[in-house]
Amino acid sequence: MSEEAVVGLAAVTVLGVMQQAYFSLQVIYARRKYSVSPPTTAGPPEFERIFRAHLLIDFYTTRGVAPWWSLERMQLPFCPHINSRVFGVFRANCSEYFPIFIALLWTSGVFFSQGLASVCGLLYLHGRLRYFRGYSVSAQRRLAPLYFSAQVLWVLVGSSVLGVFLSFCRVYLKVDLLHGLGSALGLV
Repeated sequence: MSEEAVVGLAAVTVLGVMQQAYFSLQVIYARRKYSVSPPTTAGPPEFERIFRAHLLIDFYTTRGVAPWWSLERMQLPFCPHINSRVFGVFRANCSEYFPIFIALLWTSGVFFSQGLASVCGLLYLHGRLRYFRGYSVSAQRRLAPLYFSAQVLWVLVGSSVLGVFLSFCRVYLKVDLLHGLGSALGLV
C-alpha cells in the first residue's frame, strides 16, 4: 500500500492522538487548579466535569448514574456478589471511544474510501472537541456534540461494513458488486 493511499488516515490518526493528549493535559491542569491529587477523582463540580469529559465510565443503576469508581458497590449481572443493582447500559467518554474511532477510521479508509473516512474523522474530532469543551462548562452542553459524534461514528460503521463486504465478495467470491451495479445502471 502506498503512502498516498493512507496519508489522510494517518493525518487524522495523529490529530486524534494529539487531541487525546490535549484532553489529558486539561485534566492535569484541572487537578492542579482545584487541588485534586491522583488517584482521587472527586472534587469540585468544575473538576469533575473536566475529568468526566475525558475519562469516565458510568453505569446506569436503579438509583441513577453510578461512577466507575463505585463499581465495587454495584451488583453486576456477571458479579452477583457485588451489592447494588445495575439495570442497563454504561456511558463512556472521549478516551473510551478513541479505539473504536481509530478502528473504524482505518477500516473505512482502507476498504471503502480514504477521502470519506478522513472527512468523517475530522468531523468526529471536531465533535469530540466540542463535547469536551461543552461538558467542561456544563453537563447539558455535552449532548449536541455527543449526538453529532455518534452519527459520524455510524457513518464510519456503515462505510466499514459496506467496504469489507464488497472486498470480501470481490476477493473470495470473485464477484465485483460495484462493477456489476455500474454496468446495470449503464455507468461503466
